[in-house]
Amino acid sequence: MTRAAAVPRMGSPIWAELLSPDIEAATGFYRGLFGWTAEVLGVELGSYRIFRKHRCQVAGAMPATEAIRGHPPAWTTYFAVRDVDTFAASVREAGGSVIAGPRDIMDLGRMAVLADPSGAKFCVWRPGTMRGAEVFNEPGTLCWNELITRDPEGARRFYTRVFGWDAKDNPLDHEGSYTEWYADTSRVGGLVPMRGDQWPPDIPSHWMVYFAVRDCEAAVDKAAELGGGVEVEPFDVRPGRVAVVSDPGGAHFSVIALNEGGELAG
Repeated sequence: MTRAAAVPRMGSPIWAELLSPDIEAATGFYRGLFGWTAEVLGVELGSYRIFRKHRCQVAGAMPATEAIRGHPPAWTTYFAVRDVDTFAASVREAGGSVIAGPRDIMDLGRMAVLADPSGAKFCVWRPGTMRGAEVFNEPGTLCWNELITRDPEGARRFYTRVFGWDAKDNPLDHEGSYTEWYADTSRVGGLVPMRGDQWPPDIPSHWMVYFAVRDCEAAVDKAAELGGGVEVEPFDVRPGRVAVVSDPGGAHFSVIALNEGGELAG
């Protein structure tokens, strides 16, 4: 288990947020799958939900209001930055786009919704009273974030420029390599190129969130029982056993049963 740092590391993933067309159904689904409880922040914040695990905040959810109803259901990764406005400007200069913001969320923090040049969306957050997730790497919490992109070379240039990340290629056991992003000496995420017939042309570049579970097969079965979908059946990777599932609203995410003593986030 990894506790969140008192001061978030700049450029590190600190939050995951769900956009859902049916927030009540989504709340029930994740309660059944991960044992989350939900706190409603109030109408002034659009009935935003804070999901908690053992009283620690672990993720959030936003109902798809009329203003954002054109956006598909999805999980979005938030990264910590010192200055949202300066960062948003750097994203534009690097060929990305600013979708929403920058704007203050009361005294909780300041945020912007952004996209890299290939269209993969992510958010940045300057913490105020709300720092982000309070725990990582234990079952039912965020443990990894992965960019799945149709332009891996462009992604390397973009994220290195705006975040200052380093990309490190690690050889896989069978063939090829897996790219990990580093902020200084800390891993902050991964990169998977969308190449080959296994990637249908209608799947856009995107950031994928991973939640830790105790048993991958059991989590997949439970997701299906709760009305979700199984997008990719369980398979083995070096850190553990992983699958891709979707909630009843259609938002995709990964679940991973980490090997004993394994940690990814933080």
